[in-house]
Amino acid sequence: MREILGRRRRLLSQHDDGQPELIGAALTYATQWQWPVLPGAAPDPRSRSRCGCPDPECTVPGAHPFDPGLLAATTDARMVRWWWANRPTAPIVLATGGGAPCAVSLPALPALPAAHALAALDRAGLRLGPVVASPSRWSLLVRPYSMEQLGELLYAKDFVPGSLRFHGEGGYLALPPSETGTGTVRWERAPLPGSASPWVPDVEAVVDAVVDALTRTGVSAPEL
Repeated sequence: MREILGRRRRLLSQHDDGQPELIGAALTYATQWQWPVLPGAAPDPRSRSRCGCPDPECTVPGAHPFDPGLLAATTDARMVRWWWANRPTAPIVLATGGGAPCAVSLPALPALPAAHALAALDRAGLRLGPVVASPSRWSLLVRPYSMEQLGELLYAKDFVPGSLRFHGEGGYLALPPSETGTGTVRWERAPLPGSASPWVPDVEAVVDAVVDALTRTGVSAPEL
């Protein structure tokens, strides 16, 4: 059992030579966890802060779908292998919503509001699921929700920090161990090893706790 768990951790981290094993992670997401994925637009090799897509003003360089589009996201192992065999350094993009997790994200900079918020959630005793971290934002994975459900939830709030972003139906999120224009995507809170899809909390619990934590700690950073 220890050998199996160790192998799964390597699939989600890196090769023996230290290079990210993107195809192994993509296959874990797609086939074991049934999360639909697709390759993202890689950063421009001439300047990693720029995107490889045609938009010179792209705000999420290397961290979004381009060719193929988001609707091509799949859990089919053959398609996943073909994509990353042809584009071995492509970021892994999750199509959020449907049967896959959604996410609530908040900025990591300035002043590390995401880290402060997570610490406040821990102190409050909220059970969190996996947390995806990039140099600019941290994303808390949650159960799928509808736009109507999210709208009602936010409407009931007196204040919602403008720095929060929501990745729901029709959205996307770069997953570890992708390399994007802002840097490496990693797990801040890694999923527990296992054959089933990782547990994630309801969006209501996360939004309530995050808004409260950002308000009380005074780290509701400006929108990034």
